[in-house]
Amino acid sequence: MPSWQGKSRGTTFGYSIFVGILKSFGVLPAYFLLRFVTLYYFLFSYKSSKFIFDYFHRRLGFSSFKSLFKIYSNYYSLGQTVIDKVVIMSNIPNRFSFDFDGEEHLREIVNLQKGGLLLGAHIGNWEIAGHLLERLGTTINIVMFDGEHQQIKEYLDRVTGKKNAKIIVIKNDLSHIYEISEAFKNRELVCIHADRFIEGNKTMISDFLGEKALFPAGPFVLASAFNVPVSFVFAMKESSLHYHFFASPAKIYERKEKGSSLQQMLDDFSAEMEKKVRNYPEQWYNYYNFWKLPT
Repeated sequence: MPSWQGKSRGTTFGYSIFVGILKSFGVLPAYFLLRFVTLYYFLFSYKSSKFIFDYFHRRLGFSSFKSLFKIYSNYYSLGQTVIDKVVIMSNIPNRFSFDFDGEEHLREIVNLQKGGLLLGAHIGNWEIAGHLLERLGTTINIVMFDGEHQQIKEYLDRVTGKKNAKIIVIKNDLSHIYEISEAFKNRELVCIHADRFIEGNKTMISDFLGEKALFPAGPFVLASAFNVPVSFVFAMKESSLHYHFFASPAKIYERKEKGSSLQQMLDDFSAEMEKKVRNYPEQWYNYYNFWKLPT
């Protein structure tokens, strides 16, 4: 089973250094410092690096040398997403620009007045995607594991200030299901990752990069149970200061035989996710064996 535990890495002190640089000097000097931090993770994070190497070398077919270089690029890209999140959500002056592909599909969901489910993955910058959705003029609910260390979470909450989006934390008592249900009743949008799960959760299988992999069943069950339109959304970084937002056409997966619409939804999602991974290979932040199936 995948060994991801929903935890993030880093320290409050490390975050505070970057925030200080961002407020005083801007994004690019923070990126410069990030180069050295990235080198540390590149040299000493063997446990996660071996999975990234396998992804680049075995799944995408890069040479051994190129795959090693891509490990560094992947860690650097991940660090940039954290920096960009703080900049955008704290309203620190910046020169970021954005392209929007498929915004009309999301506005269609809003106009249907049924609520809607937006499925994303640990590709690109999910926090930036959530922030950009504010332009739709409706309430956004972001469902997530409360996996950041508490001190870091509290620090980032202070730095970024009050968020316009509502956060729904996934809990063992399943109380988050009632919050999601309430959001749909209020005709709001719900955003959730659909590429990771905690061990013990229900899963489904789909082909991804040439081999079968496990995906969480929960997001797809939600869409079917509440019969709401679904769109797959991603925010990809295309240069130091430019993002490209993508949203797929809205679709309601009608209930058919038990499980058939769920599988179709998952297969559509995994196919869209594979396209983004192939186009932006350094921006998939996966640090465990994604293809390990139960024995």
